[in-house]
Amino acid sequence: MTKISAASFPDAEPQVRASPVRLRSIIGGLMGNVIEWYDFLAYSIFSIYFAKAFFPADNPTVQLMNAAAIAAVGYIARPLGSWLIGLYADKRGRKAALMWSVMGMCVGSLMIALTPGYATIGALAPIILILARLLQGLCMGGEYGTSATYLSEIAPENRRGFYLGFLQVSVVAGQLLALGLLLVMQHLLLTSEQIDRWGWRIPFVIGGLLALFALYMRRNVMESEAFAESAKKTGPPISREMLAHWRQLLLAVGITVGGTVGFYTYTVYMQKYLVNSVGLSKETSTFISSLALLLYMPLQPLFGLASDVFGRRPVLICFGVCCTLFSVPLFTALSHTKDPLVAFLLSFAGLAMLSGFTSVHMLAKTELFPARIRALAVGLPYALTTAILGGTTEFVALRFKASGHEQYFYWYVSAWAAVSLIVYIRMPETRFRTVTRTEARA
Repeated sequence: MTKISAASFPDAEPQVRASPVRLRSIIGGLMGNVIEWYDFLAYSIFSIYFAKAFFPADNPTVQLMNAAAIAAVGYIARPLGSWLIGLYADKRGRKAALMWSVMGMCVGSLMIALTPGYATIGALAPIILILARLLQGLCMGGEYGTSATYLSEIAPENRRGFYLGFLQVSVVAGQLLALGLLLVMQHLLLTSEQIDRWGWRIPFVIGGLLALFALYMRRNVMESEAFAESAKKTGPPISREMLAHWRQLLLAVGITVGGTVGFYTYTVYMQKYLVNSVGLSKETSTFISSLALLLYMPLQPLFGLASDVFGRRPVLICFGVCCTLFSVPLFTALSHTKDPLVAFLLSFAGLAMLSGFTSVHMLAKTELFPARIRALAVGLPYALTTAILGGTTEFVALRFKASGHEQYFYWYVSAWAAVSLIVYIRMPETRFRTVTRTEARA
């Protein structure tokens, strides 16, 4: 692939500032993403409490493994959701697709909240849980790629990295909402026994209501000009045009694999690791995870801004080098500490490494594709990779632990980061590609 330079696009006119209408649309898109990620990640965060309600086994590790397996079902459904909602976004508009995704997430959350436990309805309880998780997976599969596409198309062209950094802020904000609610329930509202028996349903009720609020907000966002332009033009079927961009699709997968394993390790699984392996209490682990994620959030637009100045590729390479070299030492050190402060510092160090990926990877992928197929082409490779690697990360970690070889998981994280590092070194710079027009140029 040829190297891209600013001179390649003499007609590109950078936008310096976002207009008030664009800012409102950016905020609306991000707030919807916050709520969808809250709904989706609340499952993993609260599974420590509700696993015993849906599964009959007496062994807590087996119950967690069953809950993690159903969590993986949600990730497996994401490619189909990415195809359906991404295709709809490329045909009917980003705004309409984003509204459908948040509506489905509302239904999935309420299904989890209202389903009786195994003791009441037997095997029907985990079956309904599977259906709810499938619906959540379908919606999330279409949400993230479409949100990234939409935000990249309406953000000021010379600050796309900065604005897209807030996409990851919205992901973490959703997770922090769930963690924050858990902290409030643990320390102020309920006993551990009450959360075990019925309190775990509260976050899913709240999630359903918040999703209705997100639906209202998204009614008022603007459609992107890039989609409006592409909708006026005719071309080959979207599936055929997707196949014509097969090299970019493979590149998008390569960009994603290491960061996906890293993200679900350092964010979603870390809380359980601190309880199950480090030996900290549930309350302490939740507090450490929440504080680390809170400090991780402002790093996203800062790393995104760095990509506007230095390029997407150097920022991704920074992540690849750090995660490849330091994941094994970091987890080894965590496994030998009982000090909450040391555990916090090591957890935050992992998140700081991860920022080089989470802040810019979706933007780098939107810059690879033309507007006519962008939502589908960005979302589908991400959803496939997440289904195969992200959705199984927690399960793989627990399997290694159950087999007595937990340290193998540390090398697993490092190995996938090394795969992506090779891709980052060989990939072209995408910073100077425009996404506000109907064609992305190679």
